[in-house]
Amino acid sequence: MKSLLTTLMVLLLTASLFAGDLTSVKLKTDLTKIEANLIAGINSGNRGLMISATQLLGDIKSDKAVIPLLKILKSNNDEAARAAAALSLYKIGDARGLFAIKQATRFDDSQRVRNVCLKIYSETSRTS
Repeated sequence: MKSLLTTLMVLLLTASLFAGDLTSVKLKTDLTKIEANLIAGINSGNRGLMISATQLLGDIKSDKAVIPLLKILKSNNDEAARAAAALSLYKIGDARGLFAIKQATRFDDSQRVRNVCLKIYSETSRTS
């Protein structure tokens, strides 16, 4: 009876560990799909979708989004989109993004975006 109980416990423990691995794999797959959809969203012609996707990519700290976000910060015509890209790049923390934010403090055409980037960049220097 004792060996049956021990065997049952080992089987339950193994099953729970295996189920946890499956959940982890599914979660990683879902996050990869979400990330791909958000990157597609920042390339959409819909302003609201683009800005929302930009913000969410920063929230999930997507390394894959750094280059598309850099493109938005550098060349998008929409001030709000550039400001959102700067904030997302800050959240991701990639050195290329932080350098682009620093450059935008001096060279962006919009005073509003320069101010946003200056606030973000001053925050990076405080936390470093």
